[in-house]
Amino acid sequence: METVATALEASLDRLGLVRAGAPRTIEPLAGGVSSDIVRVDAGARTFCVKRALAKLKVAAEWRAPVERNHAEAEWLRVVAEIAPEAAPRLLAEDRAAGLFAMEYLPPERYPVWKCELRDGRIEPAFAAEVGRRIARVHAATARRDDLAARFANDHIFHPIRLEAYLVATAAAHADVREALLALVEVTRSTKLVLVHGDVSPKNILAGPHGPVFLDAECAVYGDPAFDLAFCLNHLLLKCLWRPQWRERYLECYARLAAAYLDGVAWEPRAAMEARTARLLPGLFLGRVDGKSPAEYVTDGRDKARVRRVAKLLLAQPAAALAEVADAWRRALA
Repeated sequence: METVATALEASLDRLGLVRAGAPRTIEPLAGGVSSDIVRVDAGARTFCVKRALAKLKVAAEWRAPVERNHAEAEWLRVVAEIAPEAAPRLLAEDRAAGLFAMEYLPPERYPVWKCELRDGRIEPAFAAEVGRRIARVHAATARRDDLAARFANDHIFHPIRLEAYLVATAAAHADVREALLALVEVTRSTKLVLVHGDVSPKNILAGPHGPVFLDAECAVYGDPAFDLAFCLNHLLLKCLWRPQWRERYLECYARLAAAYLDGVAWEPRAAMEARTARLLPGLFLGRVDGKSPAEYVTDGRDKARVRRVAKLLLAQPAAALAEVADAWRRALA
């Protein structure tokens, strides 16, 4: 099977980033489940190249269109105009090869936020800035017909996000199936802003000038509640990973939510918050019983806690994000 490194050898000339015949080294980098990514060193220049995979690297059968590579490149282009400090610079795209190149951000200066949270470097002010920057992108792209046409990527977003997290989970839980499928329909039909689609701590770098967002492969013009709920979900789950820092994770949750909601200008804040609070327990349950379970939630008792709280909130939806956090705090007591 062709790797990103061998595909890149044929693509570098077209990208125009390396002189033909010039020496270069190509080193695979650790990444997520959905793409191959490499570091390229050519003389004094270093950059990354990314290629989406047709079959994701998980136990379940999970496939998605590879043109999501272009969706991510387009997201980088848009965000460069709104908040250039919030994403890597896009250097070049070879759409025919399904590749794009972006600037390399060294890990010693740009650690992964997930690792920071794991290791106890938990900064609520940083979480607030994550929320603020997500809201900034959403506000700048709200109700834009040009972007709605440019990011009409439901054929990508549905299999990677809605099907994997909500539809698959509905198949495993008949008692909340209708509630989960209702969330799918609301999320699918709400078209308000440019959504990143994978705002997870593993895709956020703690840069010297604030959070930097990666991996917008399933960028779509859609429901802003998805980005907010997706990120908050991870902060709830971290309470199981490192229970000694539970209250600090929940403080990050509260600060991120508040900073984001302060930036909501495209719809009533209460409507946005209520939609997020309804979606969050569906995603919460999806990280236990969907196609991409959280790798650190392995204890049977922890899974039972997630299921219990998620089902309670699916049956009796909260209107405020603080209510979701309070229900989770009570379950952890």
